Amino acid sequence: MKNIIVQKFGGTSVADTDKIKNVANVILKEKAKGNAVVVIVSAMGHTTDHLLKLADEVNKSPNPRELDMLLSTGECVSASLLAMALQATGNKAVSLNAAQAKIYTEKVHGSARIVDIKPESILQHINNDEIVIITGFQGIADENEITTLGRGGSDTSAVAVAAAIKAERCDIYTDVEGVYTTDPRIVPNASRLEEISYDEMLELARVGANVMHPRSVETAKQYNVPLRVRSSFKTDNLGTLILGVEEMEIRRTVTGVAADLSQLRVVVCDVPDVPGNAGKLFERLADDDISVDMIIQSYARKHNNTNDIAFTIYKNDLDRFNNVMDEIKSELGCSNIFIDDKIAKVSIVGAGMIDRPGIAALMFKTLADSDINIRMISTSEIKISCLVDEACAKDAVKALHKAFHLDSDEIAEVKGTLPDEE
Repeated sequence: MKNIIVQKFGGTSVADTDKIKNVANVILKEKAKGNAVVVIVSAMGHTTDHLLKLADEVNKSPNPRELDMLLSTGECVSASLLAMALQATGNKAVSLNAAQAKIYTEKVHGSARIVDIKPESILQHINNDEIVIITGFQGIADENEITTLGRGGSDTSAVAVAAAIKAERCDIYTDVEGVYTTDPRIVPNASRLEEISYDEMLELARVGANVMHPRSVETAKQYNVPLRVRSSFKTDNLGTLILGVEEMEIRRTVTGVAADLSQLRVVVCDVPDVPGNAGKLFERLADDDISVDMIIQSYARKHNNTNDIAFTIYKNDLDRFNNVMDEIKSELGCSNIFIDDKIAKVSIVGAGMIDRPGIAALMFKTLADSDINIRMISTSEIKISCLVDEACAKDAVKALHKAFHLDSDEIAEVKGTLPDEE
């Protein structure tokens, strides 16, 4: 059987009929290499936003089931048009919705997770020498209910399909040329990475890099599906390959820098320092599906045996957070709740950071030299994050990018050593 390549095209890549024809040409180039091709498509351009606007015009609080029924139509349009464009070139192509492709999800509307894919139908079309185009972002649940996967859903669809049909690789086509050491809009001479590990990409995605959604990277890592992020419009550029760290040569201590402005800082003040209070607080937040990121608990004050608990949540969870605190504030016995929404989380990420001393020191010194105050700190094996004032986010990214030699005019010289070790 031929090698199978899965290609995913986002909304900007299929925004109009001319771009759909361009996508058809990209697909045919891959097919000309002797590979079978399975394609996952998003809705055209801003179609999803338009459909959401229509829903809002008829119902300010639409039923989640009906909203999924509506939103799932966007991908059906782009899939069928792309099949027609390929057929017009004399090639065999077929479009499949999630039910026809047998992509099964949990019965949750708006943010369902894929639980199984039965690949027989897809493989049968491949055996018939057809190019298979599948609607992304959607699935089918019990009782033939249509579901959608939420943000990043088409990327997740592509990776899951690639895993199910044992594809050689999954190419994510977008409007950028790959994964960069940081946002090129902030640092114009940011470098495009030829390779990055699943873990590094996952951390970067979680701390503000918007190239890939974390769920899709998690799926790729789980099933060991090599990913390639590349441009729909510059197809000679191979983009960035995402794969297991054991398959890479680690050449840099720090791979990338990212800033996340989507969070806010909460301080729950004067919480009695008794067993169970912190657990009670975070259990209630979890029950309301409120994600908590950075957490600091201060030392207990001896005069009244209380402490402060500071943490970050996403801004779009603020209303639900306030509702939770209204319910449990008196039970916790806290005196006040302070909220700061003018903060940013700036992070450095790199698989080469493991067991390397001096990384944190250089990060903190770089921020201090730029007169940027650190409000909170969190770390993992391959990530260090600092909470800073929102107004300082861009300066922090620029300074850290320079300090770790990630600028395009320096990166070729980096041999995995810290600047002060060279």
